[in-house]
Order: sequence, then structure tokens, then C-alpha cells
Amino acid sequence: MSVKSSNPNQANIFDGWSLEGRDPAVIAALLPLGEWLYRHYFTVTTDGWHHLPTDGSMLIVGSHNGGLLVPDTLMFMVDWFRNFGTERPVYGLMHPNVWMLPIYSQLTVKFGAVMAHPKMARAALRQGAAVLVYPGGAQDLWRLHKERHSIHFAGRKGFIKLALREKVPIIPAISKGAHDTLIVLADYYKELKQLHDWGMPWPFGFDPMVFPVYLGLPWGLAIGPLPNIPLPVPIHTRICAPIEFERYGRAAALDRDYVDACYEKVCTQMQGELDTLVAEHKR
Repeated sequence: MSVKSSNPNQANIFDGWSLEGRDPAVIAALLPLGEWLYRHYFTVTTDGWHHLPTDGSMLIVGSHNGGLLVPDTLMFMVDWFRNFGTERPVYGLMHPNVWMLPIYSQLTVKFGAVMAHPKMARAALRQGAAVLVYPGGAQDLWRLHKERHSIHFAGRKGFIKLALREKVPIIPAISKGAHDTLIVLADYYKELKQLHDWGMPWPFGFDPMVFPVYLGLPWGLAIGPLPNIPLPVPIHTRICAPIEFERYGRAAALDRDYVDACYEKVCTQMQGELDTLVAEHKR
């Protein structure tokens, strides 16, 4: 299934505007590498998978961690394929900036990445697939290390409107450990944006949305949202019970106060689940 944008250049399955690029054969071929990382590098612990329906559409909402390589997301995908096989579709919404890296984005398409746009999310859900979304985006990926145990969605509520319109459950996915695979010390995006407003062009020609300073491999000290090699830190992922709302449908999605209340409900419940997970590891 393809959902074409108005841009005539966006016309193939690798541009993020199609559901047809997902390739179970490629997933199966690379899964042994994911399994090795899962077992021996990140020594993943996981639980709560009984909360996921065995079929049908759903919106899985996660908190991003660990820089550009998002190790907890990668390990979630390994878990998904271990539990459901490579044929059951799950699509991940990926930020438009990532599509500027054609080799990387083409590989992610084969694993199920699509453009982070409501049209693509709706198309996947209406096809009976699971959709994986990380509302916090770059700000969540690069939040300070001292905030590693915080749910940070940056006030973005599009995922709430999507769930209400499509009448699908929100299933939270949380993790501990992935944000220790690098140490984010500071974010100088505000200063960089001020320089841009004064006339300095964006680095590499696009707005990075964040400009972190972090400690990590292979750079030691890195400045900017550079790709890194995650440290081999144990990761614990947890799938939480579905979150249901009282009302669904178009009218509910257009009710701003109701959307705000649903958003606060999701953030509060996910923060509580994360607090519990962190506390369990301190015992």
C-alpha cells in the first residue's frame, strides 16, 4: 500500500511514503546479529509482552533513549520478531530528517520505518498493523543524562489524536539502561538557534532540533547529534498494560481539553511505570 505525498519526487517505496518497503527476508537475515547484541552486548531483560494483542492494530508508544542508534528501540524490534516472527507487520514512524540519510533510511524501511506523518500511521493501522511511535523525538533521544528516568514527550499530542480517531489502544513501552549507553551533559540548541537567527546557516543545511554535548564512543567528548557506538549497558524493556480512554472518534480527537487530559493520563501512567522499573533495579 502506498500513500503518496504531493511532492513528485517522493515516488518509491524507500522514501517513507509507502508500506510496501518492509522486507521480512531482510529482517530474518539480520536477526542473528540483533540476537547477538540482545544476548551478549546489551544483555536485555524484558517483560510484559502478554499485554500486546496477538493480532490487530495498536499504537505502541515509547520513550526514546540513547542517541541516534536508539538501542532500546532496536532491542524492542528484536523482541517483537522473537515473539511474533518477521511476517507480522510493525511500522515505526521516523522523523523526516532521517530520510536525508539515504543508505540508512533504505535499510530502516526494510525493517518497517515509514515517514512520521499521520497519513502513514493511519494507513498502517487501517491495514491491521502495529504502529510504533516515539512522540518525544530528538528532544527525548538527547535529553540530559540526569533526566534519563523521565518521560519526555515535549508536549506533542498527535499520537493521542491518532489513537482517538482510529479507536486503537495505546500500549506503553518503557525501558531502563539505554540512556546510559552515552552520557548527555548539555544541550546548546537554543544558542545555536540564536546564531542561526542572526544569519549563521544550519550545520549540514538542516535544523538539528538539538545540539547536545555528550560523552560516548567513539568520540570521547562529542558536540552535536553525532552517531555513536552505544556502551554495552544492560537494558530492561517493559511493555505495559494498554491505556484506554472514555471516548473515541473524530469529535473526541477535535476536543482540545479532552486531548490534553488524555495526554496527561498517558504521561502520568508511563512515568509511574518507569519509576517502578527504576525502583526494582535499586533493590
